[in-house]
Amino acid sequence: MTDIQAALDLIGRGADEIIKREDLEARLKLGRPLRIKAGFDPTAPDLHLGHTVLLTKMRQFQDLGHQVIFLIGDFTGMIGDPTGKNVTRKPLLREDIEANAKTYAEQVFKILDRERTEVRFNSEWFGRMAAADMIKLAAQHTVARMLERDDFSKRYAAQQSIAIHEFLYPLVQGYDSVALEADVELGGTDQKFNLLMGRGLQEHYGQAPQIVLTMPLLEGLDGVAKMSKSLGNYIGIAEPAIDIVNKTMKIGDELMWRWYELLSLERSSADIARMKADVAGGQLHPRDAKLALARELATRFHDAAAAERAITQWTALVREQRVDVDLPLHDIAVPAEGIRVAPMFVAAKLAASNSEVGRKMAERALRIDGAVVEDRERVFAAGSELLLQVGKRAFARVRLVAG
Repeated sequence: MTDIQAALDLIGRGADEIIKREDLEARLKLGRPLRIKAGFDPTAPDLHLGHTVLLTKMRQFQDLGHQVIFLIGDFTGMIGDPTGKNVTRKPLLREDIEANAKTYAEQVFKILDRERTEVRFNSEWFGRMAAADMIKLAAQHTVARMLERDDFSKRYAAQQSIAIHEFLYPLVQGYDSVALEADVELGGTDQKFNLLMGRGLQEHYGQAPQIVLTMPLLEGLDGVAKMSKSLGNYIGIAEPAIDIVNKTMKIGDELMWRWYELLSLERSSADIARMKADVAGGQLHPRDAKLALARELATRFHDAAAAERAITQWTALVREQRVDVDLPLHDIAVPAEGIRVAPMFVAAKLAASNSEVGRKMAERALRIDGAVVEDRERVFAAGSELLLQVGKRAFARVRLVAG
């Protein structure tokens, strides 16, 4: 296998689409570091594993010797990304953008190599652009083409409002590629329209069009919906190591391989294929394969020592059924009349709803301090510290505080 072919294989690992692969191969053959761009609007300062899919791909490019550009869309954040929205998205205030942007570096450099990362803000060029320049940029695209975008076309058909400034977002994102002279732009599958806009604008400005690489949206802990804080099916990269391990160990076996493909930096595709074959052949227990993934993630976002402590804690909880392990303590606000079993388990994020708690209780899968929960109407007062458990692997240590 040639070095170019090996690079193409690594770059293509887990990718949904590469436009165009032959262009990427030709660009790699130039023998120079490519400029790899990915843009992030600072809409939320706390990243979860779903956000790291792009960062992982960026790190793979870095490991191949290329230059990564981590672009913070402080200007586009004030427009508001309309992607996937059925209503006009509220623009962020400048102070919100600045506060969110400050938290990015300490998080992204848990994955990216700081020495090979160029951090840029698109206000660098848009802040200097005159109104006449923006009008010239807007002239590069038609309303008809904008309405080809799925979310715009649906809103237009439903007679939902589309603000004029929303049409500017894809143009502005596309022009970022011109300003940065990007060779490759990465984005989620939902960003394809915007990424292709960059190709067209680069051609207009006399640049070679960038290669577009789209990555799939990572499924969350439930293995169905995309990872999302609003759905509660996420692992935050700032969470304690024990939470990262515990949540990873709860995912399904098939989802584990998906996570390996999209998130692992330590395992090659060949390594993952061998592990999968060993699990299928009975030489490797799925639990041990999952534990290796949990260890890698906990190490990346903390360190090796913290990961090993978390593995030890998880092992004590699950394999030895001990209830005295030092799990992180989470506060739950309790009203004056106390809190019942169902809302307590929901507040501890061990169940999505009261009805789910009821089903788990019927299965005798709920425990408090090691004892099976029998009485759903039992009331707990503020001041207690409890170890909650669902099934064999889901635990939370909580402190009930007056709300």
